[in-house]
Amino acid sequence: MITSAQMRAARALLGIDQKTLAEWAGVSVPTIQRMESSPGTVRGVIDSLTRVIEALDRADIELIGENAQSAAGGRGVRLKAPPDPAAD
Repeated sequence: MITSAQMRAARALLGIDQKTLAEWAGVSVPTIQRMESSPGTVRGVIDSLTRVIEALDRADIELIGENAQSAAGGRGVRLKAPPDPAAD
């Protein structure tokens, strides 16, 4: 799946706005706005979510899951794991 932060980061890497992503995916701008404002993993209509992920894939965006390695080269971003408070 995809998180709202990944969606925003993917758009930033591509240099596109919500309207452009909506057009590429064949969904409405309010759908993209709802997806990007949801906390954590994006929830919604599976068909719409699939369309967005496929549009990002066509634009050469690779979504990297938690603790997963990137399968190919290329530039990207990843959040570091938060510090373990128990280690203090």
